[in-house]
Amino acid sequence: MSPAVTPATPSRQALDDFIAGMPKTELHLHIEGTLEPELMFALAQRNQVSLPYASVEDLRAAYDFSDLQSFLDLYYAGADVLRTEADFFDMTAAYIDRARADNVRHAEIFFDPQTHTERGIPIATVFAGIARALRQARERDGFGSVMIMSFLRHLSEEDAFATLEAALPLRDQYADLWLGIGLDSSERGNPPEKFARVYARCGELGFRLVAHAGEEGPPAYVIGALDVLKVERIDHGVRSEEDPELMQRLARERVPLTVCPLSNLKLCVVDDMAQHNLGRLLDAGLAVTVNSDDPAYFGGYMTANYLAVAHALDLSREQLLQLARNGIEACFLPDQGKQVLLDELEQYASR
Repeated sequence: MSPAVTPATPSRQALDDFIAGMPKTELHLHIEGTLEPELMFALAQRNQVSLPYASVEDLRAAYDFSDLQSFLDLYYAGADVLRTEADFFDMTAAYIDRARADNVRHAEIFFDPQTHTERGIPIATVFAGIARALRQARERDGFGSVMIMSFLRHLSEEDAFATLEAALPLRDQYADLWLGIGLDSSERGNPPEKFARVYARCGELGFRLVAHAGEEGPPAYVIGALDVLKVERIDHGVRSEEDPELMQRLARERVPLTVCPLSNLKLCVVDDMAQHNLGRLLDAGLAVTVNSDDPAYFGGYMTANYLAVAHALDLSREQLLQLARNGIEACFLPDQGKQVLLDELEQYASR
C-alpha cells in the first residue's frame, strides 16, 4: 500500500500571487493619509506652501512614529498642502489608482473636514474634489465607494455639530456617496461618550455610524462606541481582546472590526507583526477585516497589509479568503452589491 502523499505547501510566491489577485474591499482608509510625499511636494509647489522638509527623502525619514500622536502631528502638517478642489481630486484619484492595482473593488473612505475648514478651506471644496474622483472611477472602471465624514475627537462635540450642520446642505448633492459618519484622531482621553449627542443626531438623520475605538484606547471605548454611539462597525478594535466578555459579544453579534495591521505596527500598537492578534480574533469568530488606514505614512496599501499578516501569522488561504469575505459582508453596499462581490471572490477562490 502506497504511503499517503502530503500535498506540497504552496510556495511563498504562489501565496503572494493569490493575495495580490484576490478581490478586496477597504473599509478603513483616511484619504488624507494617502498623500504620498511626492504628491505632497507637488501640491506644496502648486499652492506655494512651505514644507519643513528639504526633500521627499527627508520627509520619508520623518515617518518614524512612537505613537498615534506623533503620527497625527505630521499628518496634519502634511494636509496643509490641500487647498483647492483639484488638490482633493488629485489625492483621491492617486489613491484609487493604487487601490485598483491591489484589486480593491470597493472602498469606504474617511475624510476629515475639520482638518481643512479650520485652515479656511470651504467644506464644499473638500466634498467636491473627493467626490469627483470617486464618481469618475465609478463611471470609468466600476470602482465602488462610500464617503464617511469623520469628526476629530480631540476637538469638542460643539465643533462636530458645527461641521455636521455645515455639511448637511450638501447631502442631497452627494447622496450617492456620503452615507456614513465616523470618529477619528487622538483616542486617549477622548472617550466615545464625548460625542453621544452628535451621534444621536446623525443616527436620526439616517447615516451609517462607525467609530475608531480600541486602538490605543481601552476595551471600554469599544463598549461605549457600541452602546452609546450605536455604531455598527468598530474601526481598529484590537484591544477588545483584553475583555473576554466583549470578545464573546463581538463574535455573537458579528460586529465588524476594521483592523489595520501595518498601522498597528508603525504606531507601536504591536512591537512585531508576529505578535499581532488578528489571527486570534479571526479564530475566535470575530468579523475581522484587513485595511490600510493611512498607507502613505505606514508603508503599505491593501495587498501589503494582507501579505504582512499572511507571512507573520502563517495564515492559510482559507483564512485569507475569510478576511476578504468579512470585508464584503461588513461594507455598506446593498445586499445585491455584496452578493456580486462575494460571487466574484468565490469564483476566484475556486480557480
